[in-house]
Amino acid sequence: MPAPTLTFGRYVLAVKDLTKSANYYQDQLGFETTWSGEGWHFLKREGFMVMLGECADDRSAFETRNHSYFAYIDVENIDRLFEELSAKEVEILQPVADKTWGQREFAIRTIDGHRIMFGQAISE
Repeated sequence: MPAPTLTFGRYVLAVKDLTKSANYYQDQLGFETTWSGEGWHFLKREGFMVMLGECADDRSAFETRNHSYFAYIDVENIDRLFEELSAKEVEILQPVADKTWGQREFAIRTIDGHRIMFGQAISE
């Protein structure tokens, strides 16, 4: 029997206002809707997918402080992505910088308080 293989990741996120959050992912972060209905909105940008679920009465990610980090996404052309998101006035938590662990990275916070780190391996 062959070993199991992890093939794709989907991030499930609770949001207060589904329409507002879905619009943010589309307009600010460049995602495209793959499906929506029944209190859910699925969006994808290349190999990164989020499944937004409306939880209007639950705590926001802002309230979870450092636990609001949910993803580290490997990218190509990180400086172009940083420029793109900065131009769209996405909240940048950490500007793009080289790190001692061999990654060039930056962090953002969404309008729901979820934090995402983007990174690219530094060439030798």
